[in-house]
Amino acid sequence: MAMEWTEDLSTGSAAIDDQHKELFNRINALLEACRQGKGKAEVRKVIEFLDEYVVTHFSAEEQYMETHQYAEITKHKELHGEFIDNFEDLKRELEDEGPGVHLVVRTNQLVVQWLLDHIRKVDKALGTFLKTKACIVRRES
Repeated sequence: MAMEWTEDLSTGSAAIDDQHKELFNRINALLEACRQGKGKAEVRKVIEFLDEYVVTHFSAEEQYMETHQYAEITKHKELHGEFIDNFEDLKRELEDEGPGVHLVVRTNQLVVQWLLDHIRKVDKALGTFLKTKACIVRRES
C-alpha cells in the first residue's frame, strides 16, 4: 500500500513539506518494488537516498530550530539522533549481508512508521511554532 501525502501531514513550511513529499516518493518506489518482487534491488537506492536525506533534511530543520530558539529543540534533535542510529544499523546490515528480504522489511518499518509518526507529531509542532515566528520558508518562484 502506497504512502499518501495528505494535508494533515503538512507542517506549513513549503521547504520541509517538499522534502517530506520526496521521501514519500522514494518510500513508495520501495513499496512498489516489493509488490513486484523487486524490493531487494530498490532498497539500496532508498538507503543511498536516505543517507543524503537525513543530513540535509535534519540539518535544515535543526537550523530553523536554532535560529528561532525553539523550546523543544533538544527533544527534536534526540529523535533525529535515534533515527540516525537505527539508519546506521540498516546501512551496516546492507554492507554486511547485502539487500535481503529482511533488510527490505526493516527499512520499510523503520522509515514508514517513524516518518508518519514524526511528521504528524513532532514536525507539525515545529511548523506551528515557525508560523508564530513568521519565518516559514516559502518556495522560490
